[in-house]
Amino acid sequence: MSRRTERIGEQIREEVARALRRDVADPRLRMVTLTGVDVAPDLSQALVFWSTLEDRSDLPAVSEVERGLERASGYLRRVLAGRLELKRMPRLLFRHDPSLQRADRVLSVLRELGDDEKE
Repeated sequence: MSRRTERIGEQIREEVARALRRDVADPRLRMVTLTGVDVAPDLSQALVFWSTLEDRSDLPAVSEVERGLERASGYLRRVLAGRLELKRMPRLLFRHDPSLQRADRVLSVLRELGDDEKE
C-alpha cells in the first residue's frame, strides 16, 4: 500500500468511526470498533475492518452487525464524500476482524493462569 492510500485509509477510518458514533442510530452498530482500512490503489473500494470489544450475549451477532454496516454503507459513503476531498469516493466493504476478541480471550486465560498460581 502506498503512503497516499494509507493516509486516505486512515482518514476513512476516522470519519466512518465518527459517523458511527454520532450519526448512525442502528443499535447493532453501537459497540463497533474499526481496526483498519485497506484502500485499493485506484480508490475504487475501501475494505473496512471492524470488531467488537467484547463477545457478550447482549451484543448483536457478527452477522447482524455485518447487515447493519452493509445497510449503512451508502449513508457512510455520502458522509465521507462531504468530509473528504477526493475525486473518487471508494465503495465501502466491511469485514469482521476477530483479533480484538482473540486478544481478550488470551488475556482472560492469562489472568486465570495467574489466579491459579496464587492459590
